[in-house]
Amino acid sequence: MWFKNLHLYRLPRNWATDTARLEEQLAKLTLQGCHATDPKSIGWVPPRAGGTLIHSVNQQWLLALGVEEKLLPASIVKRFASDKAKEIEEAEGRRIGRREMREIQEAMTLELLPRAFIRSRSTFGWIDPLNGWLVIDSASPAKAEEFLEQLQKSVDGLPAKVLKVIQSPSAAMTGWVASGEAPAGFTLDQDLELRSTEKATVRYVNHTLDGEEIRQHIATGKIVTRLAMTWNDRISFVLNDLLQIKRLAFLDILKEQADGQGENEDERFDIDFTLMTGEVAQLLGDLLVALGGEPVAAN
Repeated sequence: MWFKNLHLYRLPRNWATDTARLEEQLAKLTLQGCHATDPKSIGWVPPRAGGTLIHSVNQQWLLALGVEEKLLPASIVKRFASDKAKEIEEAEGRRIGRREMREIQEAMTLELLPRAFIRSRSTFGWIDPLNGWLVIDSASPAKAEEFLEQLQKSVDGLPAKVLKVIQSPSAAMTGWVASGEAPAGFTLDQDLELRSTEKATVRYVNHTLDGEEIRQHIATGKIVTRLAMTWNDRISFVLNDLLQIKRLAFLDILKEQADGQGENEDERFDIDFTLMTGEVAQLLGDLLVALGGEPVAAN
């Protein structure tokens, strides 16, 4: 269980809930599966097959949102609707208007949905109730928002807020690159993206950051919007201007700690989850310091 793309939200530290209460709340909105005419179904599923809706290890909670979607391309609906419209026109000797055509398309959608292929996916989230973190693992902001919205529906008054920091990520990253000095505990890697106020973008991949060309871009007003970094030689990642962590990778020195431990798959899963949450919690703490901390009212 290794997260790769982090969307960060804040919960109150020592959040006043427990797994039993949260499990009860999630159970009201479990995944029911797509019925014949349902285009989509969404709900909570056990993160581990046959387990509970909250997988708890060392007071760290893992949740999984399951989604089933019917794959019914618009081109298929349009083709069937067109054939149906031609049948009506030939049988009744009249032309089909726009409104009637929309009604035919809606009818074709309902007719075809039961035969559509179902695609299943899951989005995982990690809750650290002690340190006040909700972390959603998704490369897609829309899927992360989908997870958060479902959690808000399940937990009335969920106190989750988007993480806010005193210094904006763009300003901080631009300063680090301009000075060539990374914040304590971090090193700057060789991938970055700069953007001007006119949205012109320059990207560098596997490129040294101390060149004159990059300094010139910053001098002319471009800011850093994506920057690859490594934390304590243990985790590499890309930080962006929206305070999202992308391409999270746990380096060999870290994964070696988990290798060979655990007598079965369940034990190995829990060891990996414990190691991941412990390391990422420390990474997030150091990142907050590097960005000036949180506003006083944020937590």
